Amino acid sequence: MTSTPATPADAPAAPAARARHPERWLAACALFYGLTHHIGFGLAGLGTVGDTRWADWVDILTPYAVLLTAAAALHTGQADRRSGIVFLVGAITYVEGHGIHLAANSVGNDTPGIPVVHLWDEVAGHYIWYAGLALVFAALARTLAHRPAPPWPLALVLALTVALTWTTNSLEGGTALMGLIIAAAFTAWGLRTRHHLGRILIPAFAPAAVALAVWGIWHRGFPQPTDLGWL
Repeated sequence: MTSTPATPADAPAAPAARARHPERWLAACALFYGLTHHIGFGLAGLGTVGDTRWADWVDILTPYAVLLTAAAALHTGQADRRSGIVFLVGAITYVEGHGIHLAANSVGNDTPGIPVVHLWDEVAGHYIWYAGLALVFAALARTLAHRPAPPWPLALVLALTVALTWTTNSLEGGTALMGLIIAAAFTAWGLRTRHHLGRILIPAFAPAAVALAVWGIWHRGFPQPTDLGWL
């Protein structure tokens, strides 16, 4: 009769038992979202290269930056199958919408005034893009909202970055009403999970919901800030 060898006390932990830190990937996703979704404005000063803008070329990296960090957060957070499906549908929608926007926007910058370009850039592209983003955020919230709450300082800064980006994108993207409804829904989600990590949804979306509502009431509609000469 043979005995089973004892497992050394210092044996390496199995991969499933190793510490996972989805919050780090979530923070990276929020940071990249805030940066990449302002590329057109932030890098406008770089000028053009041929018939295109440098900002358009850099914008190609946007889906990689946002979606890969979101996927890593879901993986390390051990997302279930349903969250994975929501993310997959959202990611496909996000990439399609962003691609439509990027191509049409680049053409519009070179040859302005074409109605069909405006349709695909400012209407179809933005609605598809931001709807996909909302699904990605929903997958993240569903997976991570009940984890322990993170320390406030950095989390609050990143959450407010998300709020600012969601607001500016909704206004300049012409999707303000949709953005307002989605922001209100995520705020309610944050209130329901306010004793856990989900509480960061409140500063990430409540300011956006308030800002969009105030803007709509003030202007009796949702004009884009650029149309008012603000930018």
